Amino acid sequence: MFGEQHDLHHEFPEFNDKIREMKMAGSHFKKLFDEYDEIAHEMVRIQQKIETPSDDVVEAIKIKRLHLKDELYSMLKA
Repeated sequence: MFGEQHDLHHEFPEFNDKIREMKMAGSHFKKLFDEYDEIAHEMVRIQQKIETPSDDVVEAIKIKRLHLKDELYSMLKA
């Protein structure tokens, strides 16, 4: 939805410290985090109509964001 924050710190505030630690470790987590963050920013640009892709492209982006979020959450819980 427009105006909602979808970065990991807003999605999982209970893991703020662990997110920072895992990003600093330079691991696979950081790569996925950066990819997720870029997709979240891309969605903001779409919502602000800076970018205007087709509905199919938007749905594919949302699905990719969801898969990344699930994988990152699993890593945070581990």
